[in-house]
Amino acid sequence: MRRILLIFSFFLVATNLLAQDRMVSGKITAAEDGSPVPGVTVLLKGTAVGTVSDMDGGYQISVPSSGGTLVFSFIGYETVEEVIGEQAIINVSLGQDVTSLSEVIVTAQGIEKTKNELSYAAQSVSGESLSQARDNNLMNSLSGKVSGVQIQKNNSMGGSTNVIIRGFKSLTGNNQALFVIDGVPIDNTTHNAGGVNRGYAGVDYGNVGADINPDDIESTTILKGPAATALYGSRAANGVVMITTKKGRKNGIGVTINTGITVSTIDKSTMPTYQTQYGGGYGKYYGPTEDGYFDMADVDGDGTLDPIVPTYEDASVGGAFDPSLLVYQWNAFGDPTSPTYLQKTPWVAASSDPSEYFKTGYVYNNSIVIDGGSDRGQFKLGYTRTNEKGVQPNSSLNKNYLNFSASYDIVKNLTASASMNFTQQDAIGRYATGYGGNNNLSSFREWWQVNVDINELKDAYDRTGQNITWNWSSGLPNKTGLIYWDNPYFAAYQNYASDDRLRYLGYVKLDYKITDWLNIMGRVSLDSYNQLQEERTAVGSINYQPGEYLRRNISFSEYNYDLLATINKELNDDFKLTGALGSNVRRTSISGISAVTNGGLTVPGIYALSNSLSMIEAPAESYSDKQVNGLFADAELGYQDYLFVTGAFRRDVSSTLPDGENAYNYFRVSSGFVFSNFIPDNPTFTYGKLRVNYGEVGNDAPFNSLADLYNKPTGFGTVPLFSMPSTKNNSDLKPERTKSYEIGTELTFFDGRLSLDVNYFKSSTINQILPVTVSTATGYSSKYVNAGSVENKGWEVTVGANIVKAGDFRWDVNLNWTRIRNKVTELYGDVTNLPLGSFRAGGGSLNAPLGGTYGTIYGYDYVYTNGQRTVLPNGRYQRTTTASNPIGNINPDWTGGIQNSFSYKTISMSFLIDMKHGGDVYSADMYYGLATGLYAETVGTNELGNPIRNPISEGGGILKEGVQADGTTNTVRLAMDAYPMNGGTVNPTAAYVYDASYIKLRELLVSYSVPKRIVDNWKAIGSLTFSAVGRNLWIIHKNLPYADPEDNLGAGNNQGYQVGSLPAVRNMGFNIKATF
Repeated sequence: MRRILLIFSFFLVATNLLAQDRMVSGKITAAEDGSPVPGVTVLLKGTAVGTVSDMDGGYQISVPSSGGTLVFSFIGYETVEEVIGEQAIINVSLGQDVTSLSEVIVTAQGIEKTKNELSYAAQSVSGESLSQARDNNLMNSLSGKVSGVQIQKNNSMGGSTNVIIRGFKSLTGNNQALFVIDGVPIDNTTHNAGGVNRGYAGVDYGNVGADINPDDIESTTILKGPAATALYGSRAANGVVMITTKKGRKNGIGVTINTGITVSTIDKSTMPTYQTQYGGGYGKYYGPTEDGYFDMADVDGDGTLDPIVPTYEDASVGGAFDPSLLVYQWNAFGDPTSPTYLQKTPWVAASSDPSEYFKTGYVYNNSIVIDGGSDRGQFKLGYTRTNEKGVQPNSSLNKNYLNFSASYDIVKNLTASASMNFTQQDAIGRYATGYGGNNNLSSFREWWQVNVDINELKDAYDRTGQNITWNWSSGLPNKTGLIYWDNPYFAAYQNYASDDRLRYLGYVKLDYKITDWLNIMGRVSLDSYNQLQEERTAVGSINYQPGEYLRRNISFSEYNYDLLATINKELNDDFKLTGALGSNVRRTSISGISAVTNGGLTVPGIYALSNSLSMIEAPAESYSDKQVNGLFADAELGYQDYLFVTGAFRRDVSSTLPDGENAYNYFRVSSGFVFSNFIPDNPTFTYGKLRVNYGEVGNDAPFNSLADLYNKPTGFGTVPLFSMPSTKNNSDLKPERTKSYEIGTELTFFDGRLSLDVNYFKSSTINQILPVTVSTATGYSSKYVNAGSVENKGWEVTVGANIVKAGDFRWDVNLNWTRIRNKVTELYGDVTNLPLGSFRAGGGSLNAPLGGTYGTIYGYDYVYTNGQRTVLPNGRYQRTTTASNPIGNINPDWTGGIQNSFSYKTISMSFLIDMKHGGDVYSADMYYGLATGLYAETVGTNELGNPIRNPISEGGGILKEGVQADGTTNTVRLAMDAYPMNGGTVNPTAAYVYDASYIKLRELLVSYSVPKRIVDNWKAIGSLTFSAVGRNLWIIHKNLPYADPEDNLGAGNNQGYQVGSLPAVRNMGFNIKATF
């Protein structure tokens, strides 16, 4: 193609010559990698004088002595103008033109199409945009950049992320998008304990898709609907993230070095604001004496009873602070080395609250890439090392990426290609999540005494290495037992998890060009990893004082065997036929084995199964093996490059479905019409296309869902035991199927300076595979059936605008906006609601009600009288008698992102605003934190001017807004001087459901490229760029108190629930990139 353009360009500029009297020469290179760009048209502006660059990117042109302006242009690159002045050498670097209609999009099965030919929604993000974000998880870097895509995550170091494209489709199955690298599907499983995704204590080990190196990505294309993904059949119901990696240059040898550091700190707006007026305790009601907030004992032996803080009461509804009052606190006991041992200290709020527990984290990124090639082949060898220290104590995550890719023309028309990516990562102290366990945030947000100084707890652990906790059990000073919470530093440094994963991802491929219009490709690919997870509980821990060690090994492998024939033929002057015919055999296996010590550890501090105090029980083992054979075809007929009709078909045969019923078909039909071809050229309207399509894809049955299998629990002595599972399998299962249609338009105005892409889609996912409740008389509690349907419909809007283009200055804006509506249209039999998960506190749950929305939050609601909340005679709100009331929904009303990019010569700046409007989250942190008197809302004065924590008899308490049962205005005061406060744990669940909207400054990037004229003087250096980057810098607006609305339970379907929520983390860094 380039040679044709080169010849055409020579013909185009062979022209009349004006009077010239000097020569200007130079070299034209690609901004992305510094490689030469041949065939670039170089014109003297305002004349017909010109030339084109040669195969090495060089050019020479005669210009008037008075100078002028040179214009450099080439298809796929931005046009550049350079004032000649007195220069004799003008070197130019061309950047890619993101608005080019000739841009090639990589679609399903690696088939390439131009934007003109595309008849379904696909949106691309450049690799540079993703890598500059400096987020080690590629999935997080997509947030706010693509319409129709919602990123759900938690704030854990290396934590898991949910990538949801066009809404939740499967009621109980997988809703994650499929990730494909260079045409090869990869695994993106999250290997967490089951309770983690339901809000129970555990460790989030992240997605294995985080093994993708962002620095190795050339581009990412999001295929959104079934019409775009049908060729992937049974694994593409949730959309596809297509990743194309960088390849070696075709001429010469090049070296790229990239080094940078990112500094991380917590966003304190996502941590509680603690009250500082009252200390530890449950209040007088729970106190050991009727009229006091303290235990009383003779600690110093002087015969007088001394006040002791009730450390076993993990709340802050105790006595009012009084600096003149000296009391014995937690730090007076258990540690004879403490400077406050058996000493009274003033009764005051701590000077360091739990936000000081977090430290400054950092990430070091260093990489080197060597690439090169010749006319017959090219190669790329790269290594990246990432070292991350988390913001929590004793947390680190290290990654090593090694990748090699090469291609070589063995003989004419026969090319061999290979790629191998090796990733090794190891982590220590991944953050605990959920309620209790080793998640210190559960204590910091829910159960805490504000008189406890976090830095003193650190000092206590540093001195002793022991579990010197603030939460001693009752009986002080005679005994110092443990009750609810460890010293948070003991938990971090002793009760930590670690994991290590080795992953190999690669392929070998042969391409043979049979004719100039027919190509055949054969490929074998492998995705394989082994992961070791270890979890430790030290002797002396509250969770399990004898100590414990758990070891879990996970092995995964997937082989794909592909054969693909593609055609691209001009049938005549009017018609063009493109298409593909292929087959795929996929073999996936995953196995796991885990074991845990029994009865404790024989020797403290040695974490090995052989150190078990008692004989360990039989390890838990799992194994699944699955094969899917697929045949697929794709054909597109184009007429005069303005009308395109496409059809695609795939047939899969799955080993997880019953014989004779295990084959199923998917297809798509689509059409694109470039109507701007029929509109006369005008300076306003440049390009217009309509597209319409229909497609079907699906999810097949999970492994081991057909035949019933026995469970093998621990034996009775020497007698082996077997039991039936609680869920009955079903040999008649069919695959889930998603049917979708889409209509969209793509418009361009003002020669590409303004673009608009609008899509409307509607999809229905039927034959859902559900475990439904059955009578226990059958011997089971549930059974897998095909039932249920979920409908999603919505709008996607993408806008691109070049606001200013004046000389060397440019300002571009990209906007995306999405609105999706979801509805459960069918369930099984007479079932009217499908529970998806229950919440840890308050009676809340996540549901899929018939006729309602997937992700509806149920719970206890307020009871209303004449439209106002009803207040009980005790001053508390009346709540419904059942928890089956819809009180919220996790789905946003709309999401969007706005990116502004500015450039002036070699300086550029961009920032991204990420937005979500609507959607709800249930906060167990607020449920407990308000009841235990931690937060600032639990103090202050009432309408009488009295402290709200004063007894009712002294004018304290609060009046809840509402009416009594008879409709009269409430006049009954609610006491606020004891746990649970504010109605606490008997409040309606709805009281703790919050709007999860937010507006965030997601990214800020400033970069400076040293001008080419300067770099050329350094000879060895091809380019040098300095950049500063910030990520998650500012939550501009949110409604959820003291937490990040984005912090969820990570990957999985159970969303909209916060418990022990992790704070948001700000990242700011600096990077240097040099090419040689």
